[in-house]
Amino acid sequence: MAAGAATHEMHYYVPSPSKWPMFGSLSLLIMGFGAGLTVNQMPAGYYMLAAGFALLIFTLVGWFSVVAGESEGRKYGANVDLSFRWGMGWFIFSEVMFFGAFFGALWYARTISMPWLGDLDHKMVLWPDFSATWPNVGPAGTIEAYQRMGPFWIPTINTALLLTSGVTLTIAHHALLENKRGPLQFWLLMTILLGAVFMGFQVYEYIHAYSDLNLKLTSGIFGSTFFMLTGFHGFHVTIGAIMLAVILFRISKGHFSAEHHFGFEGAAWYWHFVDVVWLGLYVIVYWL
Repeated sequence: MAAGAATHEMHYYVPSPSKWPMFGSLSLLIMGFGAGLTVNQMPAGYYMLAAGFALLIFTLVGWFSVVAGESEGRKYGANVDLSFRWGMGWFIFSEVMFFGAFFGALWYARTISMPWLGDLDHKMVLWPDFSATWPNVGPAGTIEAYQRMGPFWIPTINTALLLTSGVTLTIAHHALLENKRGPLQFWLLMTILLGAVFMGFQVYEYIHAYSDLNLKLTSGIFGSTFFMLTGFHGFHVTIGAIMLAVILFRISKGHFSAEHHFGFEGAAWYWHFVDVVWLGLYVIVYWL
């Protein structure tokens, strides 16, 4: 019996031919054409984008349902589990590079470009009243005056919410390792709710930025980097909350065990990554 279990653990499961990769590729193709038509203000683009997103959601639900069924059927051994871990690790690394590009753009504009422009002959190269200050309003008259978003109080509250969500998720993980299903579901639900409250505060912050501070995506390099960083982070929080909600649904169906629960771990890795990115945002964007 032990020898058979060991053989299963070393077996690399090869799935049968699947329709889902084709559907996923088709959805991205439709979305690409839809995006191209949309930016050129062609009405058909909106319908193609909607159709592409609908097909993508259908693909994700169907594909992940198959993977979840295979996982619960114990078709995955140690080698497959290792492949999943490497795949999730590289995916998170690509996300680190994604946010690193935006952080790098903000750092370059503030630390290198602005002092360099300040050393130029303003009247010969730039406009006469240029001031090498951060944040900068750009050429006179082209960017409306705005106020930058400070750390108090919504960003600080959101920091506390995300840090707390990291704690509740860790408690949920320990409950899973101890096979305590009740506390597992409770603390995982609390994590999702904290993420939802975070997004609610961010929506309010955006309304405040536009209506009270006149801070917009068009507010120079500060406005563009501010909204790109916080906006993409908010998008990732939303995706992470959806992932955790799916995990909670699976747990309610009896999925996962103390020994086999990489689906939970992968979503938890992603959520902790989102927490760390926010800490960088909080310090670099709101404080500096």
